[in-house]
Amino acid sequence: MKQNKQQLRCGYCGRPAILRPASEIYHDPRKNGYVYACSHYPACDAYVSVFPDSKIPMGTLAGSALRQKRIQAHQTFDQLWLSGIFSRDQAYRWLSYKLGLPLSQTHIALCSNYLCDQLIMESQKVLKNNRQRSCVEI
Repeated sequence: MKQNKQQLRCGYCGRPAILRPASEIYHDPRKNGYVYACSHYPACDAYVSVFPDSKIPMGTLAGSALRQKRIQAHQTFDQLWLSGIFSRDQAYRWLSYKLGLPLSQTHIALCSNYLCDQLIMESQKVLKNNRQRSCVEI
């Protein structure tokens, strides 16, 4: 089967992304694996990690602000399943429904700033409602 090899490009400056050792990007010799980084890195600081033992990007290239927003989104969203409100699978199905995305596209590493904000807001609503429900039950 012929595989479509499309060049990954930076969404900020349009330059091609190149595969680089994660240790280079994170300035930590203990970091294993690879990341796709904008070829204009570090002037353009967009990059994305790849799945372990592959060259498949986990999402889209992100600059510093978007990476921080995605971390915040993960921290809030992960509370939904870590606290037992949902199973991890249920949480991603719920998120897919809330964001109007197919389940296959429901990954925080693919989210824009806007989608991260929506994810955080919707997750906080569920967390708040669950806390209120727990207090009533006590």
